[in-house]
Parts: sequence; structure tokens; C-alpha cells
Amino acid sequence: MNFETYEELLKDMDISITNVQIEQLNTYKEMLKEWNSVMDLTAICDDESIIEKHFYDSLLSYKIVNYDNQSLLDVGTGAGFPGLVLKIVFPSLKVTLLEPTTKRCKFLNAVIEKLKLTDIEVINERAEDFIKKNQREKYDYVTARAVSRLNVLLELVTPFIKVNGIFIALKGKNGNEEILEAKNAIKTLNLSCKEVINVSLPSENEQRVIAIFQKEKETDIKYPRNYGTIKKKPL
Repeated sequence: MNFETYEELLKDMDISITNVQIEQLNTYKEMLKEWNSVMDLTAICDDESIIEKHFYDSLLSYKIVNYDNQSLLDVGTGAGFPGLVLKIVFPSLKVTLLEPTTKRCKFLNAVIEKLKLTDIEVINERAEDFIKKNQREKYDYVTARAVSRLNVLLELVTPFIKVNGIFIALKGKNGNEEILEAKNAIKTLNLSCKEVINVSLPSENEQRVIAIFQKEKETDIKYPRNYGTIKKKPL
């Protein structure tokens, strides 16, 4: 996928994108390739795949979520997907990128500085530590892509979400299986699964599953438990 095709697909999704934003995404792409040559940021490193599998993929949730003027926490953002892409495309979005790997945080800060983005910060911590710093029920939206299985992930992310806020889980082909596996976690954490999108990427025919969860009530203070416990005994 090239940027011309990318723009056309975004138009079909009712997303308007300017030439300046395309230039920002192109700079991001070039920095990703440059930094990836000396550190492990992504296995996807050719131009067309970056545009399709990172930039386009990061926006698929817009089919059912409006990001304008909201606060968003992207848990385990890695090289900035989807959080940094969402910030570029929706400038009014206030974004926190949460990433435990220091070298990836250095990359994210370098991109943010280069693109002169505002209302975006990078936090170099694990979710179970960051939640302890007055972060409970703080965000309108939380996103996570390719972080862990859903029955583990939900316990980590739900405490961050405001009541009536939304968690957007970006999953691969096994996403529907993970949703069934997380049935008890969904109930225990006072969530409801509002919608599930099954979609394939345009050229690769790779399946994506995007699950949208709404938080119905406050999260019990005992969650999240210690990460070792969560992983060993998921809800």
C-alpha cells in the first residue's frame, strides 16, 4: 500500500487527512526504518507494509470509535501503534504512550520531537506499576495491540478506564477465540463487549479482530493483581 491508496481508504472511512499529516506519517515511517536497523522495533520494515500493517491497521477502530477531543492511553505501544498514528491523524486527541522498553521510548520521544506533536507523552513503565500513580479511571479510551491474551490484558487495562469509557483491543485472527476465553474477566471487571469488527487488510488478506469494550462500573481496587498472579491465574 502506498500513501495515495492510504488516503483513498481513509476517505472511505470518512477520515480527512492533510498533506502535512501525510508528511508526518512519511517522516515517522523513515525514522522507523532508520532506528529499526539498530534496534528491534518491528519485523515489518518495507514501505508498503508499514503503511498497510501499521498505519492503516491502527485506524480500523475508527469505524466505530470517534477519537476527537478524547484522552487515550495506549498500553504496550511498542513503536507507537496504534497510539502515535492516532495522534497524528486526530490531533485533538490527548495521548499517553505506555511502554516498558526504554529504547522504544527513546524512539517514540524522537518521533514526537521531530514532528512537533503536543498533548502526547511517553511513559517508560509497565501497566501494573503506572496504575499506582493516580491513574485509575483517568482515560476516556485505552488501546492495546498485540500485547497479551485478552483474559490477561483486560485486568491490566480496565482500571485505567473511566466509567462508561472504552477499551479497544486490536487483535489478529485468534481474536474471537480470545473474547470467548475472556468471558469471565469481562464480567468480573464490569465490562460489556459492545461490538466486534472482523476485517481483512486490503492487500494481504490478513484477518484483524477489533473488540470494543465499555466499562459499566468502577473497577474493584484489588485489580490489577500482581502480574505473575494475573498470568498464572487469569480471571
